[in-house]
Amino acid sequence: MLPGYEVGYAAVIAYIICFSLATFVGASMGTSDLKIPQKNASSNVHSSFPTRACCVAVEFLAGGTLKQYLIKNRRKKLAYKVVIQLALDLARGLSYLHSKTIVHRDVKTENMLLDIHRTLKIADFGVARVEAQNPKHMTGETGTLGYMAPEVLEGKLYNHRCDVYSFGICLWEIYCCDMPYPDISFADVSSAVVRQNLRPEIPRYSPNSLASIMRKCWDSNPDKRPEMHEVVRLLEAIDTSKGGGMIPRWSRQRVLLLCTCPRPIVPFRNCYFQIHSQHTSWYKCDLSNSGVPKPFTVGKMWLSRCDESKYY
Repeated sequence: MLPGYEVGYAAVIAYIICFSLATFVGASMGTSDLKIPQKNASSNVHSSFPTRACCVAVEFLAGGTLKQYLIKNRRKKLAYKVVIQLALDLARGLSYLHSKTIVHRDVKTENMLLDIHRTLKIADFGVARVEAQNPKHMTGETGTLGYMAPEVLEGKLYNHRCDVYSFGICLWEIYCCDMPYPDISFADVSSAVVRQNLRPEIPRYSPNSLASIMRKCWDSNPDKRPEMHEVVRLLEAIDTSKGGGMIPRWSRQRVLLLCTCPRPIVPFRNCYFQIHSQHTSWYKCDLSNSGVPKPFTVGKMWLSRCDESKYY
């Protein structure tokens, strides 16, 4: 961990030492020669450590991976405030890395760890490297399918903005608590990302500010993607006090049932309602357009074309 980047930032685990020294150790020591000392039951002391052992000590993070946390919340989703907090932690960590000319190259939710306070920290620097001054020296096709930028998939020249693309995918994943391409094979995803500009589908009711950041980050043109310090600024400007989190499916079904009028009007259109859960946004229901709720201005909204003398 890097001291001084604990509070409010994604602390970068093992930084330079971990991805350079650990690679050296892994390459020079055979696993058969590496024996973990066992506790001696008779003397209640540990056996002696090897004299030439080389170890990297890192912080234990009891919260597990971000991927595990999102899977656990797949049904109920995350409050918007939590979404932005996690996204900011990751964005700040990547911004710091890029300021030191470090490219992670494998940004994904499985490589993000959480502590007991839900602070996100970047891990797994196995393929990270100092950004080469000459892009030709950057190894192609490095990373994880589904998160890799199009230019990396094609083996073209790339730079630190490949991390920005991966961040955009992670941001979608954090908001939706879902897998980006659940029904498509890795091979098909790779081809579609490059040739058909395939990206995860952003829910219609997503806040415009967040959806805009996603689209900017995963732009097919690396030069049009924002720097991570710009992403931090955009995320910090988002107001989470008015809700805007992902709507769980069970809530969506319940909302459509609640969207009724005291004096029935056919068709049921422009009815305003509020989800009674962690989300505080008001939504506009238009059943003539597939019945999917759309985000609307937060506040005490009068029921339009229904009972105009009452709030819902």
